[in-house]
Amino acid sequence: MALSTQPLGTTGMDISRVGFGAWAIGGSGWKFAWGPQDDAESVAAIRYAVEQGVNWIDTAAIYGLGHSEEVVGRALKEIPEGDRPYVFTKCGNVWDPADPGAQARRIGAADSIRREVDDSLRRLGVERIDLYQVHWPAQDGTPLEEYWQTMLELKAAGKVRAVGLSNHDVGQLETAEKLGHVDSLQPPFSAIRRSAVSEIEWCAAHGTGVIVYSPMQSGLLTGAFSRERAAGLPDDDWRKRHPDFTTNLDANLALADALAAVAGRRGVPIASVAVAWTLAWRGVTGAIVGARRPDQIDGWLPAASLELTAEELDEIAMAIESTGAGDGPRSPRR
Repeated sequence: MALSTQPLGTTGMDISRVGFGAWAIGGSGWKFAWGPQDDAESVAAIRYAVEQGVNWIDTAAIYGLGHSEEVVGRALKEIPEGDRPYVFTKCGNVWDPADPGAQARRIGAADSIRREVDDSLRRLGVERIDLYQVHWPAQDGTPLEEYWQTMLELKAAGKVRAVGLSNHDVGQLETAEKLGHVDSLQPPFSAIRRSAVSEIEWCAAHGTGVIVYSPMQSGLLTGAFSRERAAGLPDDDWRKRHPDFTTNLDANLALADALAAVAGRRGVPIASVAVAWTLAWRGVTGAIVGARRPDQIDGWLPAASLELTAEELDEIAMAIESTGAGDGPRSPRR
């Protein structure tokens, strides 16, 4: 199948409006795991997404402590070379193999980044990474100017095609842009978590692509979540401890119910409305959407071509206000 695409900034890559997010397929045994995961189902989900026209995968070294990249690499081997999707991954989160449940260290040192890119290339089984992103601002004392210069050098050397930043703010984007163009930004963005609007607007003004993550707020806006499901999450699922799934759960589920009304009229799954809402914002190139099984992809795939009307965007804005869910601007029509 063919899905409509958008240029990812100035990278020369045209990407489908939705991409396969590989966080959850990292499996269990680390701090931000989603519980146990069957690798065969993960591979099947990736293959199904690609068959439906999704032409990029977003992963990170930290997901499953390297395991997500390994699974993505396994899936790529089973896809004919001419049909393979773009592969995006991230660096800067370094874990301790002796303590896999500990918080990763956010490292920006040049030798660490260079080692990490080689490890990711090996796990993914590719000769070049299409988009390489710094996962979080470094906390090891490395100035942004230094780690961004390292990323630019990796691009110049041909190990990566494009370089970007994830979870960085406008001031940090400005600092990086002075050294070399920021090809992409990966911020969190959903109808619940709306605080990245300033960064998205900066990107629109600077020719920087934007791929938002968690547009369904980690499952809350899929229509498949409930208070009972939240209470029954495995102990090693990070969501069990997060305010979105505990203290803020009622407001978030009420917003999901409001999205259900729009979805019902349009004849699409609720998840597709949640994802389409993020794609309605000027500057957003694509949305990263996770799946652990092939059937889950059908829940969000229609978002690739779903355009919400002005009236629907206003309806959702009113629901955000009335439920009190999340924070930030309520509508791209503001």
